[in-house]
Amino acid sequence: MNRINQLFSQKKENILSIYFCAGHPTLEGTVSTIQVLENKGIDLIEIGIPFSDPMADGPVIQQAATQALRNGMTLRKLFQQLKDIRPQVHIPLILMGYLNPIMQFGFEAFCRQCRETGIDGVIIPDLPFKDYLEEYKPIADRYDIKVIMLITPETSEVRIREIDAHTDGFIYMVSSAAITGAQKDFNEQKQTYFRRIAAMNLKNPRMIGFGISNKQTLEAATAHAAGAIIGSKFVSLLEEAQGNASVAIDRLLKALQKD
Repeated sequence: MNRINQLFSQKKENILSIYFCAGHPTLEGTVSTIQVLENKGIDLIEIGIPFSDPMADGPVIQQAATQALRNGMTLRKLFQQLKDIRPQVHIPLILMGYLNPIMQFGFEAFCRQCRETGIDGVIIPDLPFKDYLEEYKPIADRYDIKVIMLITPETSEVRIREIDAHTDGFIYMVSSAAITGAQKDFNEQKQTYFRRIAAMNLKNPRMIGFGISNKQTLEAATAHAAGAIIGSKFVSLLEEAQGNASVAIDRLLKALQKD
């Protein structure tokens, strides 16, 4: 069984996923960051593939991607760093990146490399759902790579149900149509959206991301979904800690407990 499916079958709530950008703040920190996060009890890790034009990302992740590219991080380099990760790390690993570098690598070659490396899924924010169904899904399925689709408050019920029917793993619920970035709390409009999606009784579990950085936003997310995804806040803390993932995750977990 794919590790993503395994996680969600074993744990139904309070799942915590952490995003960081490979190659930031240091080129060689990817593996140690992953190991630290698993040791600290994180359930799921999203590893960002840096790209020069990350349109869905806010300034924190954009800056991290720029620094990672300057450091020399590439998709090929990332796979090289991760080639021996699986004997050491057992939680699900997802690559998150834009279509351009993946297409340059070759989608089938990318999926094959994911399978060989032990990557369980991929999030491609700019992959159109129609193209996914027609061109990419058959290839990803062949290698048991879960393609995680995003939904926003603007996504129609019809499209959400199509995504639910044709994907497997979890659905990434973007908290708002805006770019990524920490928020102090989720307003009533966003919480109404969370409740509306929860009431749809989808077959796939849901994870809420974008804007989660403190106790209030974490509790709002976990009240209406299987768990939460934290990116910008951890990326900032990792930079402040000069790549020391242990210090960064300790600070994040402390911030998530504060009133």
